Amino acid sequence: MDLRHLPAPEDRLTFRVLILGGTVEARELAGELAISGIPVTSSLAGRVRRPRLPAGELRIGGFGGPAGLASWLGVHGIGVVIDATHPFAERISSSAAEATARIGVPLLRLERPGWTAGPLDRWTWVADVTAAAAQIRERGPRRVLLTTGRQGLSVFADDPVSWFLIRCVDPPAVALPGRHQIVLDRGPFKLADELDLIDRHAIDILITKDSGGPMTAAKLGAARERRLPVVIVRRPSRPPVASVETVAEASAWVRDRL
Repeated sequence: MDLRHLPAPEDRLTFRVLILGGTVEARELAGELAISGIPVTSSLAGRVRRPRLPAGELRIGGFGGPAGLASWLGVHGIGVVIDATHPFAERISSSAAEATARIGVPLLRLERPGWTAGPLDRWTWVADVTAAAAQIRERGPRRVLLTTGRQGLSVFADDPVSWFLIRCVDPPAVALPGRHQIVLDRGPFKLADELDLIDRHAIDILITKDSGGPMTAAKLGAARERRLPVVIVRRPSRPPVASVETVAEASAWVRDRL
């Protein structure tokens, strides 16, 4: 990092960065800024029981919509906001765009690239988890590896014939398919372990979201090796704000605004 672009110590006290999200990229950015002496607060939604904590200050919970977030930004002297939430965290991204526009605080979206199918992949893209559930009903009965997270699992609950291996970080608290097994785990995952999981449970289809990144990409490699079809939920649309794909780019953007 070029230290010449950092503010003087007394100036840093009046400039605080708010990072929204508990993604890998959010934690890496918080650590880099904190080491550089830039005050940073990370905000987590609080949906994961034991989140991996970032450097710097931490807050957990919602803001109460765009108006609540705008008020919080003003009270806490936030100079810039980095939206580094999960690619499927639509609500907070929308609130961040509206709140920062209201009070004139710069906003940057930090989002890792999505996944791209290779020539040997058998991918079907769908708009949402409801469409993914419809795909299974049309193809069933199936033995499904379901890795879409806890949100939206209830749309699979009325499937009477397929069997689901549901992997998520915390136990789901919604209606689930009658035939299922829960696996509580979090990435990073290895290809050998994903192949073993598929083989042990005789999985014949994978349903996932286009989360991107290397932490959970091994399941796609395993599906490719086993010639399994994959149903992938597309990312939702985002507000039209400035965006970057890497922590280095986000860090440089922050320094440019000091």
